[in-house]
Amino acid sequence: MIIATAGHVDHGKSTLLQALTGAGSTDRLPEEKRRGMTIDLGYVFLPLEDGQVLGFIDVPGHEKFLANMLAGVDGVQHALLVVACDDGIMAQTREHLAILRLVGIPAITVALTKADRVTPERIASVKSQITDELSTQGWDDCPIFVTAAPQGTGIPELREHLINLYQHRIEDNEASIHRFRLAVDRSFTIKGSGLVVTGTAFSGQVSVGDTLWLTGVNRPVRVRSIHAQNQPAERAGAGERIALNITGDMGKQDVNRGDWLLQQTPPEAGDRVLAILHCDKPLRHWQSVHLHHSVNHITGRISLLQEGAVSAGSDVLVELVLDEALLLAENDRIIVRDISARETLGGARVLLLQPPRRGKRQPEYLEKLNQLSQAQNDMQALQLRLAEGSLSLKAFGWARQLTDDGLQILLTASGCKVVGDTALQQEKVQEFQQRLIDTLRDFHQQHLDQLGVGRARLRRMALPSEPEALVFSLIDMLLADKRLSNSRGWLHLPEFSLAFTPDEQAIWQRIEEIFGDDPYWVRDLAAELALDEQLVRGVLRKAAQLGHITAVVRDRYYLSGRIRQFADLIRTMHTTQGSTCAADFRDRLGVGRKLAIQVLEFFDRSGFTRRRGNDHLLRDQGLFLD
Repeated sequence: MIIATAGHVDHGKSTLLQALTGAGSTDRLPEEKRRGMTIDLGYVFLPLEDGQVLGFIDVPGHEKFLANMLAGVDGVQHALLVVACDDGIMAQTREHLAILRLVGIPAITVALTKADRVTPERIASVKSQITDELSTQGWDDCPIFVTAAPQGTGIPELREHLINLYQHRIEDNEASIHRFRLAVDRSFTIKGSGLVVTGTAFSGQVSVGDTLWLTGVNRPVRVRSIHAQNQPAERAGAGERIALNITGDMGKQDVNRGDWLLQQTPPEAGDRVLAILHCDKPLRHWQSVHLHHSVNHITGRISLLQEGAVSAGSDVLVELVLDEALLLAENDRIIVRDISARETLGGARVLLLQPPRRGKRQPEYLEKLNQLSQAQNDMQALQLRLAEGSLSLKAFGWARQLTDDGLQILLTASGCKVVGDTALQQEKVQEFQQRLIDTLRDFHQQHLDQLGVGRARLRRMALPSEPEALVFSLIDMLLADKRLSNSRGWLHLPEFSLAFTPDEQAIWQRIEEIFGDDPYWVRDLAAELALDEQLVRGVLRKAAQLGHITAVVRDRYYLSGRIRQFADLIRTMHTTQGSTCAADFRDRLGVGRKLAIQVLEFFDRSGFTRRRGNDHLLRDQGLFLD
């Protein structure tokens, strides 16, 4: 467990920690020692009787070093607010409290320092001020301890209280299902050991021997040893101060503050995220701001998704437009300060990492974001995302920082259908299958001379934005349930299977006898057989539906066997030269250019090939097979 201090500069945070732990000064930098003021984060530890360790982060109190204070409190579950009795509440006291509230720290203990310098009446007055301020910012019944470090007044009682907090802390039961994530705040080398990086773990667990991904250098590293809470350990996890001795193809000069150690290789960092922003001060659309996330500090802009003025105390949905990409996860907290870095404007909680290009301000979409902002756990977030449609498991796993096992537990509990990287709610399975059937029914009505379509083309027609593997799986389910039929690679509705009447069969036998390798126009066949053109047209359409012939253009037919020969030629040319063009096709077949173009355009329409410039590329080689 880690406890972070907070409070105005020179209110005695470092002195109080020395008295509580018996450790030396937390100030390690020469400039800190010269000025007698904390500038960077300091760490001290209190060994406990059970062999465990209670850790403290000493944060700077001066306004100029607020970025370092922000880096120290992220990921912490308890804070120790320090207020000097002689000064009382000061500007940085209020701002530090606001930051603790905005990063979501649930509990606070208050230590009043320098009690030996004031009267009991003054102590009572400061207590009243603190109680009112805490209540205003959302904390009630916070314990307050009156201390004087030089005399040891109140120190034993405060120490006992903090130890009791540690002993009765609530264990993170979800640590095992979340990925390990640590933001590096220091790096150094130790003779005989090598490179060491330190930070506070955001989530998950790490063990000796694990392989982690180090951003910045973007390569894997191996954990040789671990110090957790200032003592050797085989394993460490969320909420602990951790030092990792790592080995890999890099040196100290390659590791920077703000790099991440991650359990899995991350996606590319984004420069836009959707968030819910609690405003402590009024905001305007497209306002330039400073954004603080863990130890990282960048600038960006606030894009308001809702109309109307944004007043203090309100929660608004926003898009954060980042001047530099940040590696974020859902529910990460971001502190927003004005562009002059003089005041804290509010705190944002990340809702979505990949904003849509359009429609972000539509009422329906804003309602979905509001629902997502109220999700209390990963399961609720999963159910909300599945209700929208198909879900990429890789993207969701990263967004929620779920291990593979943790994600599988959620998927099993949700009962959704999983195909490869995609999950789909059962209600959506039925909806998508009906869309496939309706699309195929419309196709039959509009193309009476075609038996059906290939599965790749059906996907593009019915569900173009859904993953191919998912749609093909849905088609296979429909085939297994006999709600679709497959005839020589062509998908069609079962009721669309036809047969010749005796009269039509007699006419088709006459037509089949004169059909050769060349195509026929309907009118030419009708003239040659001395039959009514409309009668011949009807028989040929039914023959096409039965797969005997194929129309390359309206009313011009090839025997289907000949079309399969053309398809085999295209497959061969795809293997040997990567594509087909009209000139090559014409020369190979010995036909006119116009007919060659008609055949190639037919293959494009059917989904067997696709055109790119003058070339025709193989797209669905499963079509036109015997």
